[in-house]
Amino acid sequence: MGETYLPAFLLALGASEVLAGLVATVPLLAGAVLQLASPRAVRRLGSLKRWVVTCAAIQTLSFVPLLGAALLGRVPVVFTFVVATVYWGAGMATGPAWNTWIGTVVPSRLRARFFARRTRLSQLTVLTGLLTGGALLQAGEELGMPLEAFALAFLLAACCRSISVIFLAYQSEPRPLPADFRSVSLRGLAARLRDGKDARLLFYMLVVALCAQSAAPFFTPYMLGELRLSYLEYMTLLGTAFVAKIVTLPALGTFARRFGAQRLLWLGGVGIVPLSALWLASDSFAYLFGLQLVAGCAWGAYELATFLLIFETIPEEERTSVLTLYNLANASMIVSGSLLGGALLNGLGQDHGAYAAVFAASAAGRALTLLLLTRVAPVRFGIVPLAIRTLALRPSAGSTDVPVLPSIPPTPSEDENDDRRAPGDAASGGSPFA
Repeated sequence: MGETYLPAFLLALGASEVLAGLVATVPLLAGAVLQLASPRAVRRLGSLKRWVVTCAAIQTLSFVPLLGAALLGRVPVVFTFVVATVYWGAGMATGPAWNTWIGTVVPSRLRARFFARRTRLSQLTVLTGLLTGGALLQAGEELGMPLEAFALAFLLAACCRSISVIFLAYQSEPRPLPADFRSVSLRGLAARLRDGKDARLLFYMLVVALCAQSAAPFFTPYMLGELRLSYLEYMTLLGTAFVAKIVTLPALGTFARRFGAQRLLWLGGVGIVPLSALWLASDSFAYLFGLQLVAGCAWGAYELATFLLIFETIPEEERTSVLTLYNLANASMIVSGSLLGGALLNGLGQDHGAYAAVFAASAAGRALTLLLLTRVAPVRFGIVPLAIRTLALRPSAGSTDVPVLPSIPPTPSEDENDDRRAPGDAASGGSPFA
Protein backbone atom coordinates (compact mmCIF):
# COMPACT_ATOMS: atom_id res chain seq x y z
CA MET A 1 0.00 0.00 0.00
CA GLY A 2 2.87 2.38 0.65
CA GLU A 3 6.14 1.83 -1.19
CA THR A 4 4.55 0.63 -4.45
CA TYR A 5 2.79 3.93 -5.02
CA LEU A 6 5.65 6.26 -4.08
CA PRO A 7 6.48 7.10 -7.74
CA ALA A 8 2.78 7.82 -8.34
CA PHE A 9 2.82 10.07 -5.26
CA LEU A 10 5.66 12.16 -6.68
CA LEU A 11 3.77 12.53 -9.95
CA ALA A 12 0.68 13.66 -8.04
CA LEU A 13 2.82 16.31 -6.32
CA GLY A 14 3.96 17.59 -9.71
CA ALA A 15 7.46 16.12 -9.86
CA SER A 16 9.01 15.31 -13.23
CA GLU A 17 8.56 11.88 -14.75
CA VAL A 18 12.30 11.22 -14.57
CA LEU A 19 12.43 11.91 -10.83
CA ALA A 20 9.29 9.84 -10.26
CA GLY A 21 11.05 6.91 -11.93
CA LEU A 22 14.33 7.35 -10.08
CA VAL A 23 12.70 7.37 -6.63
CA ALA A 24 12.03 3.65 -7.14
CA THR A 25 15.70 2.84 -7.76
CA VAL A 26 18.22 5.36 -6.40
CA PRO A 27 17.30 4.78 -2.72
CA LEU A 28 17.96 1.08 -3.25
CA LEU A 29 21.70 1.68 -3.50
CA ALA A 30 21.78 3.47 -0.17
CA GLY A 31 19.74 0.63 1.26
CA ALA A 32 22.18 -1.95 -0.07
CA VAL A 33 25.10 0.01 1.37
CA LEU A 34 23.39 0.19 4.76
CA GLN A 35 23.11 -3.61 4.66
CA LEU A 36 26.87 -3.73 5.11
CA ALA A 37 26.39 -2.41 8.63
CA SER A 38 24.12 -5.31 9.50
CA PRO A 39 26.73 -7.86 10.72
CA ARG A 40 28.54 -5.26 12.83
CA ALA A 41 25.27 -3.92 14.26
CA VAL A 42 24.12 -7.43 15.13
CA ARG A 43 27.37 -8.12 16.97
CA ARG A 44 27.15 -4.79 18.79
CA LEU A 45 23.57 -5.44 19.90
CA GLY A 46 24.33 -9.09 20.59
CA SER A 47 21.00 -10.04 19.07
CA LEU A 48 19.58 -10.69 15.62
CA LYS A 49 16.10 -9.96 16.93
CA ARG A 50 16.95 -6.51 18.29
CA TRP A 51 18.43 -5.44 14.97
CA VAL A 52 15.44 -6.67 12.95
CA VAL A 53 12.88 -5.09 15.30
CA THR A 54 14.79 -1.78 15.33
CA CYS A 55 14.98 -1.60 11.53
CA ALA A 56 11.33 -2.55 11.16
CA ALA A 57 10.36 0.22 13.58
CA ILE A 58 12.39 2.72 11.55
CA GLN A 59 10.48 1.61 8.46
CA THR A 60 7.23 2.32 10.28
CA LEU A 61 8.33 5.82 11.23
CA SER A 62 9.46 6.59 7.67
CA PHE A 63 5.82 6.65 6.57
CA VAL A 64 5.04 9.56 8.94
CA PRO A 65 6.78 12.31 6.91
CA LEU A 66 5.20 10.93 3.73
CA LEU A 67 1.78 11.17 5.37
CA GLY A 68 2.51 14.76 6.39
CA ALA A 69 3.69 15.65 2.88
CA ALA A 70 0.48 14.24 1.40
CA LEU A 71 -1.66 16.32 3.79
CA LEU A 72 0.37 19.47 3.10
CA GLY A 73 0.24 18.89 -0.65
CA ARG A 74 3.87 19.78 -1.21
CA VAL A 75 7.30 18.49 -0.34
CA PRO A 76 10.84 19.01 -1.69
CA VAL A 77 11.82 16.18 -4.00
CA VAL A 78 15.13 15.74 -2.16
CA PHE A 79 13.20 15.19 1.07
CA THR A 80 11.19 12.41 -0.55
CA PHE A 81 14.37 10.71 -1.75
CA VAL A 82 15.82 10.91 1.77
CA VAL A 83 12.71 9.34 3.27
CA ALA A 84 12.71 6.61 0.62
CA THR A 85 16.39 5.96 1.34
CA VAL A 86 15.68 5.53 5.06
CA TYR A 87 12.76 3.24 4.26
CA TRP A 88 14.70 0.98 1.88
CA GLY A 89 17.85 1.09 3.97
CA ALA A 90 16.02 -0.11 7.07
CA GLY A 91 14.08 -2.73 5.13
CA MET A 92 17.04 -4.20 3.29
CA ALA A 93 19.21 -4.16 6.42
CA THR A 94 16.80 -6.59 8.09
CA GLY A 95 17.12 -9.20 5.33
CA PRO A 96 20.44 -10.89 6.22
CA ALA A 97 19.75 -10.89 9.95
CA TRP A 98 16.18 -12.12 9.48
CA ASN A 99 17.36 -15.01 7.31
CA THR A 100 19.70 -16.14 10.09
CA TRP A 101 17.17 -15.53 12.86
CA ILE A 102 14.31 -17.42 11.20
CA GLY A 103 16.59 -20.43 10.81
CA THR A 104 16.85 -20.66 14.59
CA VAL A 105 13.11 -20.26 15.15
CA VAL A 106 11.67 -22.82 12.72
CA PRO A 107 12.75 -26.44 13.41
CA SER A 108 14.37 -28.10 10.40
CA ARG A 109 11.72 -30.83 10.17
CA LEU A 110 8.99 -28.17 9.78
CA ARG A 111 10.71 -25.76 7.40
CA ALA A 112 9.58 -27.24 4.09
CA ARG A 113 5.90 -26.95 4.97
CA PHE A 114 6.31 -23.70 6.89
CA PHE A 115 8.13 -21.78 4.16
CA ALA A 116 5.87 -23.11 1.40
CA ARG A 117 2.84 -21.83 3.28
CA ARG A 118 4.59 -18.60 4.22
CA THR A 119 5.41 -17.89 0.58
CA ARG A 120 1.79 -18.37 -0.49
CA LEU A 121 0.43 -16.23 2.34
CA SER A 122 2.95 -13.43 1.80
CA GLN A 123 2.16 -13.33 -1.92
CA LEU A 124 -1.54 -13.12 -1.09
CA THR A 125 -1.01 -10.23 1.33
CA VAL A 126 1.25 -8.38 -1.12
CA LEU A 127 -1.51 -8.62 -3.71
CA THR A 128 -4.10 -7.51 -1.13
CA GLY A 129 -2.00 -4.45 -0.27
CA LEU A 130 -1.61 -3.59 -3.96
CA LEU A 131 -5.35 -3.85 -4.60
CA THR A 132 -6.24 -1.90 -1.46
CA GLY A 133 -3.85 0.91 -2.27
CA GLY A 134 -5.02 1.10 -5.88
CA ALA A 135 -8.66 1.18 -4.84
CA LEU A 136 -7.97 4.00 -2.35
CA LEU A 137 -6.16 6.09 -4.95
CA GLN A 138 -8.86 5.52 -7.56
CA ALA A 139 -11.56 6.55 -5.08
CA GLY A 140 -9.57 9.63 -4.11
CA GLU A 141 -9.17 10.60 -7.75
CA GLU A 142 -12.89 10.28 -8.40
CA LEU A 143 -13.74 12.30 -5.26
CA GLY A 144 -11.25 15.02 -6.15
CA MET A 145 -9.05 14.25 -3.13
CA PRO A 146 -6.05 12.40 -4.59
CA LEU A 147 -3.48 13.56 -2.01
CA GLU A 148 -5.80 12.71 0.87
CA ALA A 149 -6.03 9.20 -0.60
CA PHE A 150 -2.24 8.94 -0.59
CA ALA A 151 -2.20 10.09 3.05
CA LEU A 152 -4.67 7.36 3.98
CA ALA A 153 -2.65 4.72 2.09
CA PHE A 154 0.55 5.75 3.89
CA LEU A 155 -1.28 5.73 7.24
CA LEU A 156 -2.58 2.21 6.66
CA ALA A 157 0.87 1.06 5.52
CA ALA A 158 2.40 2.48 8.72
CA CYS A 159 -0.23 0.72 10.83
CA CYS A 160 0.42 -2.61 9.12
CA ARG A 161 4.18 -2.28 9.59
CA SER A 162 3.73 -1.32 13.24
CA ILE A 163 1.66 -4.47 13.80
CA SER A 164 4.43 -6.54 12.24
CA VAL A 165 6.93 -4.86 14.58
CA ILE A 166 4.84 -5.98 17.56
CA PHE A 167 4.77 -9.58 16.34
CA LEU A 168 8.50 -9.53 15.66
CA ALA A 169 9.11 -8.25 19.19
CA TYR A 170 7.11 -11.14 20.66
CA GLN A 171 8.95 -13.73 18.57
CA SER A 172 11.43 -15.96 20.37
CA GLU A 173 15.19 -15.92 19.77
CA PRO A 174 16.61 -19.36 20.63
CA ARG A 175 20.17 -18.40 19.68
CA PRO A 176 20.87 -14.65 19.60
CA LEU A 177 24.14 -14.91 17.68
CA PRO A 178 25.82 -17.98 16.14
CA ALA A 179 29.38 -18.61 17.22
CA ASP A 180 30.52 -19.19 13.62
CA PHE A 181 28.67 -16.19 12.17
CA ARG A 182 31.13 -15.22 9.43
CA SER A 183 31.40 -12.27 7.10
CA VAL A 184 32.83 -12.33 3.61
CA SER A 185 34.73 -9.15 2.79
CA LEU A 186 34.24 -7.17 -0.40
CA ARG A 187 37.72 -8.24 -1.46
CA GLY A 188 36.87 -11.87 -0.74
CA LEU A 189 33.68 -11.68 -2.76
CA ALA A 190 35.51 -10.01 -5.65
CA ALA A 191 38.07 -12.84 -5.63
CA ARG A 192 35.25 -15.38 -5.62
CA LEU A 193 33.57 -13.70 -8.58
CA ARG A 194 36.86 -13.58 -10.43
CA ASP A 195 37.94 -17.15 -9.82
CA GLY A 196 34.77 -19.02 -8.90
CA LYS A 197 32.81 -21.26 -11.21
CA ASP A 198 29.77 -19.00 -10.89
CA ALA A 199 31.63 -15.83 -11.97
CA ARG A 200 30.25 -15.78 -15.51
CA LEU A 201 26.71 -16.32 -14.30
CA LEU A 202 26.94 -13.49 -11.76
CA PHE A 203 28.48 -11.15 -14.33
CA TYR A 204 25.67 -11.98 -16.77
CA MET A 205 23.07 -11.24 -14.08
CA LEU A 206 24.62 -7.89 -13.21
CA VAL A 207 24.68 -6.80 -16.85
CA VAL A 208 21.04 -7.89 -17.26
CA ALA A 209 20.15 -5.73 -14.25
CA LEU A 210 21.98 -2.77 -15.80
CA CYS A 211 20.18 -3.10 -19.13
CA ALA A 212 16.73 -3.88 -17.72
CA GLN A 213 16.80 -1.06 -15.20
CA SER A 214 17.56 1.53 -17.84
CA ALA A 215 13.86 1.25 -18.68
CA ALA A 216 12.11 -0.44 -15.73
CA PRO A 217 11.80 2.59 -13.39
CA PHE A 218 10.06 4.62 -16.08
CA PHE A 219 7.12 2.32 -16.76
CA THR A 220 5.17 3.96 -13.93
CA PRO A 221 5.56 7.55 -15.23
CA TYR A 222 4.92 6.23 -18.74
CA MET A 223 1.63 4.64 -17.71
CA LEU A 224 0.41 7.45 -15.47
CA GLY A 225 1.98 10.42 -17.26
CA GLU A 226 2.19 9.52 -20.95
CA LEU A 227 -0.67 7.02 -21.35
CA ARG A 228 -2.87 8.73 -18.73
CA LEU A 229 -4.02 5.44 -17.25
CA SER A 230 -6.26 5.57 -14.20
CA TYR A 231 -5.00 4.29 -10.87
CA LEU A 232 -7.31 1.31 -11.31
CA GLU A 233 -5.77 0.44 -14.68
CA TYR A 234 -2.27 1.00 -13.32
CA MET A 235 -2.98 -1.27 -10.34
CA THR A 236 -4.41 -3.93 -12.66
CA LEU A 237 -1.30 -4.00 -14.84
CA LEU A 238 0.96 -4.17 -11.78
CA GLY A 239 -1.04 -7.01 -10.30
CA THR A 240 -1.24 -8.90 -13.59
CA ALA A 241 2.53 -9.35 -13.88
CA PHE A 242 2.78 -10.29 -10.19
CA VAL A 243 0.00 -12.88 -10.37
CA ALA A 244 1.35 -14.30 -13.64
CA LYS A 245 4.74 -14.81 -12.00
CA ILE A 246 3.47 -16.63 -8.91
CA VAL A 247 0.92 -18.72 -10.83
CA THR A 248 3.50 -20.00 -13.32
CA LEU A 249 6.19 -20.82 -10.73
CA PRO A 250 4.97 -24.43 -10.24
CA ALA A 251 5.15 -25.08 -14.00
CA LEU A 252 8.57 -23.41 -14.19
CA GLY A 253 9.74 -25.60 -11.32
CA THR A 254 8.57 -28.70 -13.17
CA PHE A 255 10.43 -27.51 -16.27
CA ALA A 256 13.62 -27.03 -14.20
CA ARG A 257 13.36 -30.51 -12.70
CA ARG A 258 12.83 -32.11 -16.09
CA PHE A 259 15.20 -30.12 -18.31
CA GLY A 260 17.53 -28.40 -15.85
CA ALA A 261 17.93 -24.89 -14.49
CA GLN A 262 20.30 -24.02 -17.35
CA ARG A 263 17.57 -24.41 -19.96
CA LEU A 264 15.15 -22.53 -17.73
CA LEU A 265 17.64 -19.66 -17.62
CA TRP A 266 17.77 -19.60 -21.42
CA LEU A 267 13.98 -19.59 -21.52
CA GLY A 268 13.83 -16.63 -19.18
CA GLY A 269 16.89 -14.87 -20.63
CA VAL A 270 15.46 -14.88 -24.14
CA GLY A 271 11.96 -14.12 -22.92
CA ILE A 272 12.88 -10.87 -21.17
CA VAL A 273 14.76 -9.43 -24.18
CA PRO A 274 11.90 -7.82 -26.16
CA LEU A 275 9.59 -6.91 -23.28
CA SER A 276 10.41 -3.21 -22.99
CA ALA A 277 10.26 -2.67 -26.77
CA LEU A 278 6.88 -4.41 -26.96
CA TRP A 279 5.38 -1.58 -24.90
CA LEU A 280 5.73 0.57 -28.00
CA ALA A 281 3.56 -1.66 -30.21
CA SER A 282 0.21 -0.51 -28.84
CA ASP A 283 -1.39 1.67 -26.16
CA SER A 284 -4.41 -0.63 -25.90
CA PHE A 285 -5.12 -1.67 -22.32
CA ALA A 286 -6.02 -5.20 -23.47
CA TYR A 287 -2.67 -5.47 -25.26
CA LEU A 288 -0.74 -4.20 -22.24
CA PHE A 289 -2.63 -6.65 -20.03
CA GLY A 290 -1.50 -9.55 -22.23
CA LEU A 291 2.05 -8.19 -22.33
CA GLN A 292 2.16 -8.10 -18.53
CA LEU A 293 1.11 -11.75 -18.41
CA VAL A 294 4.06 -12.62 -20.64
CA ALA A 295 6.40 -10.39 -18.61
CA GLY A 296 5.48 -12.09 -15.35
CA CYS A 297 6.15 -15.53 -16.81
CA ALA A 298 9.46 -14.52 -18.42
CA TRP A 299 10.84 -12.80 -15.34
CA GLY A 300 9.63 -15.67 -13.17
CA ALA A 301 11.65 -18.11 -15.26
CA TYR A 302 14.73 -15.88 -15.17
CA GLU A 303 14.63 -15.30 -11.41
CA LEU A 304 13.92 -18.91 -10.46
CA ALA A 305 16.73 -20.19 -12.68
CA THR A 306 19.27 -17.74 -11.30
CA PHE A 307 18.26 -18.52 -7.71
CA LEU A 308 18.70 -22.24 -8.32
CA LEU A 309 22.03 -21.84 -10.06
CA ILE A 310 23.66 -19.41 -7.62
CA PHE A 311 22.80 -20.51 -4.13
CA GLU A 312 23.87 -24.10 -4.69
CA THR A 313 27.50 -22.94 -4.56
CA ILE A 314 27.39 -20.76 -1.42
CA PRO A 315 28.46 -22.37 1.89
CA GLU A 316 25.67 -22.31 4.46
CA GLU A 317 27.57 -20.30 7.05
CA GLU A 318 28.41 -17.57 4.50
CA ARG A 319 25.02 -17.19 2.83
CA THR A 320 23.94 -14.16 4.84
CA SER A 321 27.13 -12.26 4.12
CA VAL A 322 27.37 -13.21 0.44
CA LEU A 323 23.72 -12.31 -0.16
CA THR A 324 24.34 -8.91 1.42
CA LEU A 325 27.32 -8.15 -0.82
CA TYR A 326 25.62 -9.44 -3.94
CA ASN A 327 22.65 -7.18 -3.18
CA LEU A 328 25.05 -4.24 -3.09
CA ALA A 329 26.52 -5.11 -6.49
CA ASN A 330 23.07 -5.68 -7.96
CA ALA A 331 21.73 -2.41 -6.51
CA SER A 332 24.70 -0.59 -8.05
CA MET A 333 23.75 -1.93 -11.45
CA ILE A 334 20.08 -1.06 -10.90
CA VAL A 335 20.89 2.54 -10.01
CA SER A 336 23.45 2.88 -12.81
CA GLY A 337 20.93 1.60 -15.35
CA SER A 338 18.18 3.90 -14.08
CA LEU A 339 20.48 6.92 -14.18
CA LEU A 340 21.46 6.11 -17.78
CA GLY A 341 17.82 5.70 -18.77
CA GLY A 342 16.83 8.85 -16.88
CA ALA A 343 19.56 10.88 -18.58
CA LEU A 344 18.41 9.66 -22.01
CA LEU A 345 14.75 10.31 -21.21
CA ASN A 346 15.47 13.80 -19.89
CA GLY A 347 17.79 14.65 -22.76
CA LEU A 348 15.21 13.68 -25.38
CA GLY A 349 12.39 15.69 -23.85
CA GLN A 350 10.35 13.23 -21.74
CA ASP A 351 7.80 12.75 -24.54
CA HIS A 352 6.58 9.64 -26.35
CA GLY A 353 9.61 9.59 -28.61
CA ALA A 354 11.94 9.77 -25.62
CA TYR A 355 10.21 6.81 -23.96
CA ALA A 356 10.44 4.89 -27.24
CA ALA A 357 14.20 5.46 -27.35
CA VAL A 358 14.68 4.35 -23.73
CA PHE A 359 12.57 1.21 -24.11
CA ALA A 360 14.23 0.27 -27.41
CA ALA A 361 17.72 0.81 -26.01
CA SER A 362 16.90 -1.40 -23.03
CA ALA A 363 15.70 -4.20 -25.33
CA ALA A 364 18.85 -3.90 -27.45
CA GLY A 365 21.03 -4.14 -24.36
CA ARG A 366 19.18 -7.22 -23.12
CA ALA A 367 19.69 -8.85 -26.53
CA LEU A 368 23.44 -8.33 -26.23
CA THR A 369 23.46 -10.05 -22.83
CA LEU A 370 22.67 -13.31 -24.60
CA LEU A 371 26.30 -13.29 -25.75
CA LEU A 372 27.29 -13.43 -22.08
CA LEU A 373 24.76 -16.17 -21.44
CA THR A 374 26.46 -18.41 -23.99
CA ARG A 375 29.60 -18.26 -21.82
CA VAL A 376 27.84 -19.42 -18.65
CA ALA A 377 29.14 -22.88 -17.84
CA PRO A 378 26.54 -25.59 -17.10
CA VAL A 379 26.03 -26.31 -13.41
CA ARG A 380 25.05 -29.86 -12.55
CA PHE A 381 23.06 -30.41 -9.38
CA GLY A 382 19.67 -31.53 -8.22
CA ILE A 383 16.85 -29.01 -8.13
CA VAL A 384 16.54 -27.85 -4.53
CA PRO A 385 13.57 -26.66 -2.48
CA LEU A 386 13.51 -22.88 -2.38
CA ALA A 387 11.09 -20.40 -0.85
CA ILE A 388 11.03 -16.73 -1.83
CA ARG A 389 10.10 -13.44 -0.23
CA THR A 390 8.87 -10.44 -2.20
CA LEU A 391 10.83 -7.24 -1.61
CA ALA A 392 8.84 -4.93 -3.88
CA LEU A 393 6.42 -4.79 -6.78
CA ARG A 394 7.78 -3.60 -10.11
CA PRO A 395 5.68 -2.69 -13.19
CA SER A 396 7.97 -4.44 -15.67
CA ALA A 397 8.81 -7.63 -13.77
CA GLY A 398 5.85 -8.17 -11.45
CA SER A 399 8.02 -8.16 -8.34
CA THR A 400 11.53 -8.17 -6.97
CA ASP A 401 12.08 -11.40 -5.06
CA VAL A 402 14.88 -12.90 -2.99
CA PRO A 403 15.33 -16.44 -1.68
CA VAL A 404 14.61 -17.35 1.93
CA LEU A 405 17.99 -18.85 2.77
CA PRO A 406 16.85 -21.30 5.50
CA SER A 407 14.63 -22.98 2.89
CA ILE A 408 17.70 -24.20 0.98
CA PRO A 409 18.45 -27.86 1.84
CA PRO A 410 21.47 -28.61 4.01
CA THR A 411 24.48 -30.43 2.67
CA PRO A 412 25.04 -34.03 3.84
CA SER A 413 27.58 -32.83 6.39
CA GLU A 414 25.04 -30.40 7.77
CA ASP A 415 22.47 -33.20 8.01
CA GLU A 416 24.90 -35.25 10.08
CA ASN A 417 25.41 -32.36 12.49
CA ASP A 418 21.84 -31.09 12.67
CA ASP A 419 21.94 -30.36 16.39
CA ARG A 420 25.02 -28.17 16.01
CA ARG A 421 23.94 -26.43 12.82
CA ALA A 422 24.44 -22.69 12.53
CA PRO A 423 21.33 -20.50 12.71
CA GLY A 424 21.41 -19.64 9.01
CA ASP A 425 20.92 -23.26 7.99
CA ALA A 426 18.40 -24.62 5.56
CA ALA A 427 15.58 -27.07 5.44
CA SER A 428 15.22 -30.24 3.46
CA GLY A 429 12.26 -31.53 1.57
CA GLY A 430 9.19 -29.72 0.26
CA SER A 431 8.64 -27.86 -2.98
CA PRO A 432 10.65 -24.82 -4.07
CA PHE A 433 7.91 -23.65 -6.34
CA ALA A 434 4.96 -22.90 -4.05
